Amino acid sequence: MRAAVLRDPKIGLQTETIKTPQPRDGEVLIKVAACGMCHSDLHVIGGKIAFPVPCVLGHEVTGEIVQVGPGNQHTGLEVGQHVAGAFLMPCGQCEFCAEGRDDLCAPFFDMNRLKGQLYDGETRLFGVDGETIAMYSMGGLAEYCVIPSTSVAVLDDSMDMVAGSILGCAALTGYGAVRRGANLQYGETVAVVATGGIGSNIIQVAKSFGAAKIIAVDVADDKLEAARALGATHTVNSTTENVRAAVFAITDGRGVDVAFEALGRPETWASALDCLRDGGRMVPIGLGAGTQSAAVEINRTVRRSQSILGSYGARTRQDLPTVIKMAAEGNIDYRSIVTRKFPLDAAGKGYTLLAAGKIQGRAVVDMSL
Repeated sequence: MRAAVLRDPKIGLQTETIKTPQPRDGEVLIKVAACGMCHSDLHVIGGKIAFPVPCVLGHEVTGEIVQVGPGNQHTGLEVGQHVAGAFLMPCGQCEFCAEGRDDLCAPFFDMNRLKGQLYDGETRLFGVDGETIAMYSMGGLAEYCVIPSTSVAVLDDSMDMVAGSILGCAALTGYGAVRRGANLQYGETVAVVATGGIGSNIIQVAKSFGAAKIIAVDVADDKLEAARALGATHTVNSTTENVRAAVFAITDGRGVDVAFEALGRPETWASALDCLRDGGRMVPIGLGAGTQSAAVEINRTVRRSQSILGSYGARTRQDLPTVIKMAAEGNIDYRSIVTRKFPLDAAGKGYTLLAAGKIQGRAVVDMSL
């Protein structure tokens, strides 16, 4: 099969022919329809997050099941089903998975995110000469990929397979931030700092949960206009306005109940914290580059009882089917979030544009192109 392989961050992605993977116990093989393009991949491509090479990236996919491995008797998964695969692939057996905390699955972080392996300690990807190739989540930037059954949910027949690829990360992470991280309550006010693929979904989920005011904060007017179309009630351009002053004016001098930070940069952390009311919650979602840190004003956080609640993904087994249902029923407009489509051979170009901030919403690799 063809796959976009990263061998050297200085060179970037290159399309190669590698072996088609085979599913093992509790896994399925899908023929990939599309794979979303996320900032997390970008950090690996740029060498800012350490990961083994050679590797195949891509961690939010849709496709058709073409082979079901052993141990799937009770999953309901069958050849021919159209499915979405989530980036956070719970092992289903560790202490955290037993508690329902898929987002904290220890083997996922220890084995997949650090070593590019699945839970028997081996990758499923190999070169034509037998060379070991690491997989970032399922390694979705390829014509086929193996996914643990714990991380797969069936799509509604009416859904767009290509645009639906963003459901397994951008939409799932947005839902997790609102439902699990913030535990957003009806009538609360929110700010969303950075309105890309994840931020766009946070806006929509917050609207569905009954947020009274949704303030989108970004550096580009076209992104802010798109945010309004998705449900933002107010917008702030951080390059031309003082974020704190603007947000406090919109909220009658109080600040927001919840501020979501969706990019993982020190300056966006500062903006999110500046938006908060006394007793407010800041929910950071964006991953930083490597060991990057952000400053927190200690006295304000302590004296004003403000909380910082990290949110990584969601609880895949519970939340991915819910996200798919929300999308099928129109509560998440996943189609309009996808603004660019690239063929597999142009994946590197797409990530270059993403790094330059030139992708509004989400771009995807469409395997039919």
